[in-house]
Amino acid sequence: MQNRAILLANLGSPDKPEEGAVRKYLDQFLMDPFVIQLPWFLRKLIVSILVLPKRPKVSAKAYKSIWLTEGSPLIILSERLQQSLQQQLKIPVRMAMRYGKPSIEYQLLKLAKDPAVNEVLFIPMYPHYAESTVRTSIEEARRVIQQHQLNIKLNVIPPFYQQSDYINALVESAQPYLQQNFDHLLFSYHGLPESHITKSDPTGQHCLKQADCCRKTSIAHKNCYRHQVFRTTECFVEQAGLGDSKYSVSFQSRLGQAKWLGPSTEDTIHDLASKGVKRLVVICPAFVTDCLETLEEIEIQAKKHFIEAGGISLVLIPCLNDHPAWVKILTKWCQQSEWNNNI
Repeated sequence: MQNRAILLANLGSPDKPEEGAVRKYLDQFLMDPFVIQLPWFLRKLIVSILVLPKRPKVSAKAYKSIWLTEGSPLIILSERLQQSLQQQLKIPVRMAMRYGKPSIEYQLLKLAKDPAVNEVLFIPMYPHYAESTVRTSIEEARRVIQQHQLNIKLNVIPPFYQQSDYINALVESAQPYLQQNFDHLLFSYHGLPESHITKSDPTGQHCLKQADCCRKTSIAHKNCYRHQVFRTTECFVEQAGLGDSKYSVSFQSRLGQAKWLGPSTEDTIHDLASKGVKRLVVICPAFVTDCLETLEEIEIQAKKHFIEAGGISLVLIPCLNDHPAWVKILTKWCQQSEWNNNI
């Protein structure tokens, strides 16, 4: 423990809620081969011709609607978590972003200058495995260590989607909202193209190719985002004591024309409103930190659509952010000696 440092890694944010900054951020994000899983030329064609001419203006407007006086909500909330965790630990705690600032490279190079540090406990801030989140973050950290020949051992915390500590913290943070009068709880997870799911299946014959595949035991579940979000939901529901008719699962944040995991959150909230749900509560367990996808996509846009469809209220349960229960669990994990690095 004495020679260890902690590096938390989240997705990232543009520097400013302005078109130019958003364009730069989207270009870096979408050109990642783990995000758009196509050859470089096709990826460049899609990003340059179909996305960057129009998307930055739309996204900049969305960012402006949630931007804090201090800056990006994702960055500010991540810094608060880092500071809270640092208060509990006597070893260095840093926060990095896969895209944007501060980068994984910047933080690793900074940590490598400390002669007391020869191990970094790397914590991708994603409960569920996906190549576009967990793997790309780990590969970037490994690239930096190899390229700069850093004398650092990388110890990685694996996806924690059904880890009891995480589930307990998630339920505890949600309790004040679950104790209020509501009709239905919607678990809205970030979506993925179905091709990402099938590509991560080592058997090539299980994911999305067998009926009820996420409930049938398979080695594919180790890297299956869809299975893992369903497991998180099952664990949460059991811990919180929710009835089967009291919740639903959907997927948000679709981009492009590929077939994505469904049902979509937008379709689901309209369907719930049409069935008489008036008071909807939404939780987004794919994120541990509130960001554009929760604060704008759910709390602003989804709320608007739900009320237009006949609902009375839509309440977003905040992400774990720097909730004391989450800080306590991270502190415990950071003090654990070894983690499975076979990711």
